[in-house]
Amino acid sequence: MKTIEIKNRFDNSVIKSIEVEDGANLSGANLSGADLRGANLSGANLRGANLSGANLSGADLSGADLRGADLSGADLRCADLRYANLSGANLRGADLSEIHISESTGFILPQCPSEGSFIGWKKCGDYIVKLQIVQDAERSSATTLKCRCSKAHVLEIQNIDGTKSDLQMIHSNWDTNFVYPINTMVEVLNFDTNRWNECSQGIHFFIAREMAVQY
Repeated sequence: MKTIEIKNRFDNSVIKSIEVEDGANLSGANLSGADLRGANLSGANLRGANLSGANLSGADLSGADLRGADLSGADLRCADLRYANLSGANLRGADLSEIHISESTGFILPQCPSEGSFIGWKKCGDYIVKLQIVQDAERSSATTLKCRCSKAHVLEIQNIDGTKSDLQMIHSNWDTNFVYPINTMVEVLNFDTNRWNECSQGIHFFIAREMAVQY
């Protein structure tokens, strides 16, 4: 076993010491509820770490690997998240006010346009549905490439290779009562407006057709 010291970014004092196995890092560490205000975690490997309810206000998380980390309810006010990777992180209930981000901060910002109409792609069975996300549709995304919207116009049902199929409608993979008929507007009336609830009520889609194919 060895001890990893988490230090304050401003005065270098030790905030918290963690016992880990030799050669280990902070990936998967249990730091739930920890007081890590102002901690220097720049470049830290926190992949899959439990940081739920932790106080990370003012912490330096620049370049940190936070993929799959549980940050639900965490206080991230004024935290430095420039170049951090938040792919798949759980940010439900986290306080993200006044955070510092850059163009390289992964998945902190929505993955779909916030306004206007655009094309989205959805996989249903062995087919791809081409959707027009209409201008007045509510839309959101969490920390992956998956997006949700409240309504869309079904333009086409395609085969995986991109050719037009003969199908006139297709059922959702997850709710067989929800169908996608071509040339029809489909809508989810109880759309969940909380962007961090990724797998919630709404029409799920991807911006890139290639991602829908791989899903």
